[in-house]
Amino acid sequence: MEALERSKEHVLGLFRIVVGLLFACHGAATLFGVPGGPHGAAPHFAAWPGWWAAAIQLVGGILVLGGLGTRVAALLCSGSMAYAYFDVHQAQAALPIENGGEPAAMFCWSFLLIAAFGPGRWALASTLPSRRRSGAGATGSA
Repeated sequence: MEALERSKEHVLGLFRIVVGLLFACHGAATLFGVPGGPHGAAPHFAAWPGWWAAAIQLVGGILVLGGLGTRVAALLCSGSMAYAYFDVHQAQAALPIENGGEPAAMFCWSFLLIAAFGPGRWALASTLPSRRRSGAGATGSA
C-alpha cells in the first residue's frame, strides 16, 4: 500500500493524460474527420450544440492532456458531458447502459475527478513561473 501511496501523483498524471487524449481525439474526429471520422454526421461550423461540443472536446482535451489550466478545462469538459448525457441520452432511457450514455457519463465523472484533484505529475503548468508573488499580503502589498 505504501508503493501505491507514493505513486498517487504519477497515476493521477497518467489518468489526466489518457482522458485528455481520448477526449481530444473525439473532438478531432468530429471536427476534422481524423482519426476515424465523426460518429454520425459532421456538424456545420458553429452549429449548436454539435460543433461547440466538438470544439470543447478538442481544446479542453488538449489543455487537460498538457496540464494547462487543467482544473478549469476539466470542469468545462465535465459540464459539457453532463449536458450531453441529460440532453441526448437521458431522454431515451433512464440508465446509461440502456441509452448509450456510458461514454458521456464516464467522461463527465472523470473530468470532475481531475478538476477536484488537479493535474498530478507531468503538467506543463508546473514548468511555468508562478503568478503568485511570495511575501505579498492579503491586500497585495509587500
